[in-house]
Amino acid sequence: MQSTQADSEIEEEHLLNFVVNSLEEELTVDLDENVEVTTETLCEVLAGASAGGTSINHVCETTDDSPHANTVRGHLTDQFELDSVEAVGDTLLQRDALATLPDRPVEVCADLHLDPYYGDEDETEALYSSQAKRGTTTFHAYATLYVRVRNKRYTLAVRQLVAGETTSDVLAEFLELLDGLDLGVKAVYLDRGFYNSTCLKLLYAHNYAYVMPIVKWGETIQNKLSEGWSREIEHDLAGEVEFPVFIDCVYQQGRYDEHGV
Repeated sequence: MQSTQADSEIEEEHLLNFVVNSLEEELTVDLDENVEVTTETLCEVLAGASAGGTSINHVCETTDDSPHANTVRGHLTDQFELDSVEAVGDTLLQRDALATLPDRPVEVCADLHLDPYYGDEDETEALYSSQAKRGTTTFHAYATLYVRVRNKRYTLAVRQLVAGETTSDVLAEFLELLDGLDLGVKAVYLDRGFYNSTCLKLLYAHNYAYVMPIVKWGETIQNKLSEGWSREIEHDLAGEVEFPVFIDCVYQQGRYDEHGV
C-alpha cells in the first residue's frame, strides 16, 4: 500500500480564514440585529483589499455577494478609530512574529511607503505632504517596521502618516517599540525617507547601530562624494548631528559603456 504525503501547501482559503479569525478575536464589531452584513464579511473585504493591494471599492465590485463599498466603509468608520486599529494590528503581527524569530540578534528595517494621490484637492487635508514625486506632493503614506531573517520578512508594526506628522515622529514610536520588545537588535536599516537630523539623533539616543543611504543635500557632501575612492568620512548634517559616512566606489571599467568611478 502506497503511503500518501500530507498536503503542506497553504491554500488561499486557509490564509483567509486565519486572518478573519484573528481579526474577529481582537476587533469587536457591534452590529444591530437588522443589519444584513456580518462581521465575518467585513473582515473578508478588508483582508481581500489588503492582500490584493487594492481598495474596498474594487473588492466589493468584483466579488460575488459582497455588500456595497459604502456599507462596508460606513460600519468600519463608525466602529473604529485609526489609532486603535493600528494598535490591534501591531499586536497581532508581533504575537506571531516574535514567536518565530531566532534567539539571536536580528536585523530590523524601517521603510517609508508613499502612494501618490491624484484626487480632489479638497480631500487632501488628512494626507501626507512631501517633496514632489510622480507628479504630486500629496500621498497616502505608511511606515513599516520589520525583521529580516534569511530573506524573509516579519512585520512588527505598520503606521500611517497624516498631515502634520514627520518621519521622526514615526521613528520615535518604532524605536520605543523595539526598546520594549524581548528582541536582540543587530542593526537598524532605514530607507532615505528617514534621512534627517532628528532621526539620526533618535538613533544615537536609543543606541542602535544603523545603516541608511544619505541624500546629497548641500555642496559639501556633493564634493566629498565626487572624489573617487572608497573611504570613511565624518559628515555634519545641518550643524546638528555628526555621523560617519562610508563611501564605496565602484570602477566601471567599461560596464554599461561607462568609465571611471
